[in-house]
Amino acid sequence: MSEQKHLPDVERLSVVIALILLAYASTALISLPARSINLQLPGILLVVKVDFSTLVALVAALLAAAGVEWVLGVHPSLSVHQHWRHWHHWLVPAFSAVAIGITLGTLPVGPAWWIVFGLGGFLLAAVLTIEYISADPADARYSFAVLGLDAASFALFLIIVTAIAGADLRLYILLAAVVPVVFLISARSLFLRLHGSWRLGWAAGITLIIAQLAAALFYLPLRPLQYGLLLLGLLYGLISLASNKEEKANPRTIWIEPAVVLLAFSLLGFLL
Repeated sequence: MSEQKHLPDVERLSVVIALILLAYASTALISLPARSINLQLPGILLVVKVDFSTLVALVAALLAAAGVEWVLGVHPSLSVHQHWRHWHHWLVPAFSAVAIGITLGTLPVGPAWWIVFGLGGFLLAAVLTIEYISADPADARYSFAVLGLDAASFALFLIIVTAIAGADLRLYILLAAVVPVVFLISARSLFLRLHGSWRLGWAAGITLIIAQLAAALFYLPLRPLQYGLLLLGLLYGLISLASNKEEKANPRTIWIEPAVVLLAFSLLGFLL
């Protein structure tokens, strides 16, 4: 049997990347004052500040999600009726677009800004290409694509958490960002590791644990990178533990990988 090796249409991929980069570039040309949105809830007033870079990051995420669907639209191994089942391919590109937008929003326009801008374009192109490959389990590069998406998801989680923690925002804003991101990353990672089987119960449990630890660690004197690495190590460890449990690994060794990874990220956070 011949191995399948498909790559996305270059023209469609180029159009998607160009539109997203155009959205990012607008933040270097347009400067609008930030606005505060007051949400009055029973017994508490929530104040959310929204600036132009935040809106651009959200628009870029929508463009990335729509772009993945458009690029997958000509995949030779997918029928027209199958595309609605592949909504999970939107997640990592959307996270990538948000993470790049948040990073650009924290930098002044200058050489560093343009370097991140250029690298962001390459990252988005790579993520969309990997998503295209992972849409077909029969592709010879499928296992490598799964590893790449897993690594990208965890890296994006670290970027988002570190950026929000470094912005000195309130705890409820941090949790509002962390909770959906952790749930989606956990669900998608388990889906890929368990060969297309959703484990939403595990994802919900992991999200609850991470949210509680995120709230507890928030009040400790940790630097943003330390905070992000601790949560990342815990997230990876819990996902790995859930995956090993579902695959009925040896109960005596099921905890070794999660414990080693958590310890490694914790030490790395304090060494840095």
